[in-house]
Amino acid sequence: MSRIVTSLAAFTALTAAAAAADLPRRAPPPVFTPVPVFTWTGAYFGINAGYITTTKDTVFTAGVLPANNGVINGNRPAALPLPQDGFTGGGQIGYNYQLTPGAGVVVGLEADAAYTDLNRSRGFIGTNRGISVFRQSTDYLGTVRGRLGYAFDRTLVYATGGFAYGDVSYRGLYESAAGVPTFYGARTRTETGWTAGGGIEYALPTDSFLNFFKSSAVTVKAEGLYYDLGRRSVVLAGLPGVGVGSYVSRFQNEGVLGRVGLNYKFGSY
Repeated sequence: MSRIVTSLAAFTALTAAAAAADLPRRAPPPVFTPVPVFTWTGAYFGINAGYITTTKDTVFTAGVLPANNGVINGNRPAALPLPQDGFTGGGQIGYNYQLTPGAGVVVGLEADAAYTDLNRSRGFIGTNRGISVFRQSTDYLGTVRGRLGYAFDRTLVYATGGFAYGDVSYRGLYESAAGVPTFYGARTRTETGWTAGGGIEYALPTDSFLNFFKSSAVTVKAEGLYYDLGRRSVVLAGLPGVGVGSYVSRFQNEGVLGRVGLNYKFGSY
């Protein structure tokens, strides 16, 4: 009897083992890898290009001595517009900090410098056939600005404003009807002022074909800025033997620019 019980127990154990071997194996749970949330936090550098034009560019002139009455009698221009426009292109560096990843407020600081194709010469022939020629040019324009915006994931809308500076040259020349120079004045200096504007920026995927520097993100932007570099008075002094006294011409430096840019961001994802 004991042999029968022992045989039944062994048979039952073997049957259970065989059945267990046929059961499907339980796979290990998948490893969850969270997708990183994009943030605008980080340093960046880039390039920009666009179009720039003046909005206030009239030269106002007045005589200093009573004998300098060319403006009064119409032989010299009291107000002569010098509109300027052209290409602008340069580079920028900056840093952004996003308060909350994904969507949230972004604050930042940016500095840029750009070549500007702003230059214009214009002549005027007065009532007594006197020839007046004025010229104004801006070789470069730079800014140091704060930025405040709101990010919708990879899209950033921002306002910006701060300090502006530029290298500006002024020149004025008066000639007689016969073409003899009588009054002349010129000045070149770095002008300073302010700028304000806004823009929109979008972050491309990290594996974008534009990511030559293997940065954490490549961003493209479009922005517009208004700048004011103030006004500058230039003395047109009488030349020896032909001019007595002097005139004073006041130039203006205000304009707008629109540009697009490409940035390479480093730091957080």
